[in-house]
Amino acid sequence: MKKIGLILIGMLAVTGFFLAGCGKENAEEAQGTSSKDSSTTEAVVETAVEKFYFTANEGGSISKINAENNQVIETINAEGVVHNIQLSPDGKIVAATLVPVAEGGHGDHGSHGEETGKVLFYDAYTNELLKTVEVGNHPAHVVYSGDGKLVLVTNNEDNTVSVIDAATYDVIKTIGTGKGPHGFRVSADNKFAYIANMGEESISVIDLETFEENRINAGKTPVTTGITKDGKTLAVTLFAENALAIIDTETKEVVKIEVGRGPAQVYIGPDDKFAYVANQGTKESPSNTISIVDLEAKAVVDEIETGSGAHGVVVSADGKFAYVTNMFDNTVSIIDLESKEVKTIKVGEIPNGITIME
Repeated sequence: MKKIGLILIGMLAVTGFFLAGCGKENAEEAQGTSSKDSSTTEAVVETAVEKFYFTANEGGSISKINAENNQVIETINAEGVVHNIQLSPDGKIVAATLVPVAEGGHGDHGSHGEETGKVLFYDAYTNELLKTVEVGNHPAHVVYSGDGKLVLVTNNEDNTVSVIDAATYDVIKTIGTGKGPHGFRVSADNKFAYIANMGEESISVIDLETFEENRINAGKTPVTTGITKDGKTLAVTLFAENALAIIDTETKEVVKIEVGRGPAQVYIGPDDKFAYVANQGTKESPSNTISIVDLEAKAVVDEIETGSGAHGVVVSADGKFAYVTNMFDNTVSIIDLESKEVKTIKVGEIPNGITIME
């Protein structure tokens, strides 16, 4: 089977259309000992916290990696293209978007038949498939609201976003967006979702209380977004402009900063000072860097080499490490943000989205 994600990336130049926590606690309770006067020593509970990060691999799998030693410990197979992935806020469930592939679907245009897209929900520790939820055609990104109550999924071919009740797994709303909705983030106050519409120069702003949609201009081929915790600064990667747009959400003023070639995902660090931009390029002309952008100075302050086709990016909750998927060499780069040292590990085929336990 030809790989759908790479085909779609190659189509971008022609069509302008791109798709390419709480940890588990293992408590060991030490038994209390009694002294001669019958006094007891309180039981001591030692807690070992396991933490993982996961990659969505378009070749049809999810890689589960130990965050302590960066070793792949599980490969979860799926029937289709796994495009994006995110952990629930409590770190217990991992959700992934799946584009089904029709039997014998090997066409140059990435045929996936008439079957609708899905979101797969797994237990983050046991890997058990908890639920499969049907959404729209060609689901792109999946994001939990910060309170863990909602799961949103962009349906790239339907120009919609599906809203799922995280407790019942029911689709409770389908909302129209701009053309080609793709990557997005939810504001820290859980009031708004900011969705990049790759087929036009806009961002759909979804009110998560009323489910009304409004749009703001961004630039050419917006891929993903990031939003600061105060909700005042929106960052948007502009693939066709090799730029990061920084938008004031109140005034709608847009400032564009030149980054690497073909920026894909962006992630705003935990201190809200820097935006980390993965520069992918294309299969024919790949890029292999991340740009670090100072959001206040509105300038690139560093560029770090990764693997080929840097796409997904996340930063650890302590701000010490960045993790980048490299689509064209099937790896993840782990970057020490203080020393700038880079370690690279092999994961599944065509890694796209990435998510890490806090």
